[in-house]
Amino acid sequence: MILLIAKITGMRSIIVTITAVLLLSQISCSQPKNVYEVYAIEYFKPASRAPVSAIAIGSTSKDTISFSYYFWFLKGDNGRNVLVDVGFIQDYSNPSRGKNYVRPDSALQRINIDPDEITDIIITHPHQDHINGLPLFPEGTIWMQKNDYTYFVGDGWQKDADHRGLNKGDVLKIVQANLDGRVQFVDGDDIELIPGIRVYTGSKHTFESQHLVVNTKDEQVLLASDDSWFYINLEQELPISLNLDAAAYTALLKKMKTLVRNKDLIIPGHDPLVMKKFPKVAEGVVRIR
Repeated sequence: MILLIAKITGMRSIIVTITAVLLLSQISCSQPKNVYEVYAIEYFKPASRAPVSAIAIGSTSKDTISFSYYFWFLKGDNGRNVLVDVGFIQDYSNPSRGKNYVRPDSALQRINIDPDEITDIIITHPHQDHINGLPLFPEGTIWMQKNDYTYFVGDGWQKDADHRGLNKGDVLKIVQANLDGRVQFVDGDDIELIPGIRVYTGSKHTFESQHLVVNTKDEQVLLASDDSWFYINLEQELPISLNLDAAAYTALLKKMKTLVRNKDLIIPGHDPLVMKKFPKVAEGVVRIR
């Protein structure tokens, strides 16, 4: 009888163990893969303001609005540490940049990430405030739209070409990065360039600027960068003043609203409200969630 009870007890223990293993396996399989924590990092906030009508063409507002300058950090469950844009390096000869500026690599360290931990850098477009800080992050693969790169280093500097916001020194930086084997070209719209991150084009903010949709544990986040400067551009579907095709820019504002389920997780590129809408995790840093 004692032997029989022992056998039954042992069998129950085996069953419990198997059940626990199966349950843990199911939980593990149900967890999303290639998901990211998404952070907006504000590195510069000038004191000057601009008329709303100048940044949202067609607006009748008489108000003014201030700019914030961001780059974004994506921490993946797959070991990827991704920067979206790299900000600019302070020019102390420009008095408008003397205050409220933190060098992007220092701003990143506020969440305990060092520059050499970055595995990937996604350049949304080559305007100075998005690409100038490349030397601060000498590691990691750089992802850039092929047509944007080609225009930036070539056609954009031809006679009568539109090179507003572009900097000749930044051309040399991205060309050198390409010579060093760090640049990977993205060729087109709706492409998964890294697991869990898709890029989209079409706004013509620059020749082929891109924005991205990022998988997180709960929902998808759309980082518009300058494909929507402010919330007002998105909400009222009004183009910004700096674009190569206003109709294309407006069409993409409409399209972006179809790319993610939660419209509150479409993040514009320069709106100070981003710092107020999401939880603060460090000085000048919020987590998008």
